[in-house]
Amino acid sequence: MTKKRAIFEEVGTAQRDASVPQGGMIDKASTGARSAIRIWLMVLFALVFVMIAVGGLTRLTDSGLSITEWAPLTGAIPPLSEADWEREFAKYQEIPQFQIMNQWMELDDFKFIYWWEWGHRQLGRLIGLVWGIGFFGFLLARKIPTGWTPRLLLLGGLGGLQGFIGWWMVASGLTGSMTSVASYRLATHLGLAFVILGLIAWYVFQLGRTERDLLQARRAKEDKLFGLSTGLMHFTFLQILLGALVAGIDAGRSYTDWPLMGGQIIPPEPFMLEPLWTNFFENPGLVQFIHRVSGYLLLAFGIVVWLRGRKSAQAATRQAFNLAFGALVAQIVLGIVTVMTAAPWEIAILHQGLAVILWVLVLRARYLSAYPIATSIRGSVRA
Repeated sequence: MTKKRAIFEEVGTAQRDASVPQGGMIDKASTGARSAIRIWLMVLFALVFVMIAVGGLTRLTDSGLSITEWAPLTGAIPPLSEADWEREFAKYQEIPQFQIMNQWMELDDFKFIYWWEWGHRQLGRLIGLVWGIGFFGFLLARKIPTGWTPRLLLLGGLGGLQGFIGWWMVASGLTGSMTSVASYRLATHLGLAFVILGLIAWYVFQLGRTERDLLQARRAKEDKLFGLSTGLMHFTFLQILLGALVAGIDAGRSYTDWPLMGGQIIPPEPFMLEPLWTNFFENPGLVQFIHRVSGYLLLAFGIVVWLRGRKSAQAATRQAFNLAFGALVAQIVLGIVTVMTAAPWEIAILHQGLAVILWVLVLRARYLSAYPIATSIRGSVRA
């Protein structure tokens, strides 16, 4: 039986019956541990960023082929005795990189490159561990928001695939006359790393706002700007892949003059290799030329997108496109400096790091064109 209420009792002061459904229950049910998952994803993002940097330094120090076996579990234990080190060094002495390039190496020299590659692989294992603990922890605690389980599981699947592709890449340099990994396999490996990084960034953006806020923001989506920014995202990704091809064969050190190459617009003998298609992967002059031209085209398209982004009605969106364009200009300038200085490792790794920043800023601009943050006339964010 319900309790009688005084005739003048304020409705708002009465205690609500807990058995009666309250407003916003759907939102509450789908919320989960959004903030905690977002922090976990930020940690994963930082680890993947470090992984990309360490991978770049591993390549620049020619350390990637120092471990000639793929042992996902036992490989976590490094050599513990002098005999173990001698066995690892003996395995390395059997591959073309040592026999053609590094016959001068002693055991101490080998240890230097071994530790780089071991650290790179250890970091991959750490990322897998952090993902596994976080995902299964949230899953068992039933804290994953509605619809997010497949997305978070996808990250783990791509991480596992990345480990396999990493070994596929290394295996290309262990036989025949190869002294380094195949450039197209390196591009595949780096490209997937950027895909993983991009997905993590996108999820972090989305988890920073409630589902209700995202649903409302979607109604104000700027379709044309979203389409242009999607094109910029794809173009930026293509340029990153072309940069990996350049790095894979050290093409950035083949021509160090700019804007010409070897004193001419098109480098000498762009199709000197047979069969013809191999020039697009293995001819340093042609590979660098394609990367340069693609950079110019990317800048031109970036200007078009930036000018359109400046017309957005939302201040946050305009700022996002300003930042993305600024990073694009800085990356192109740094790319020119990298070439003209013959790609020393300090500048080369900075160039790679800035590519990550550019990638995330382009994604953020695209995100805000799809889910704009509404602002008042004075520019403050609306609730």
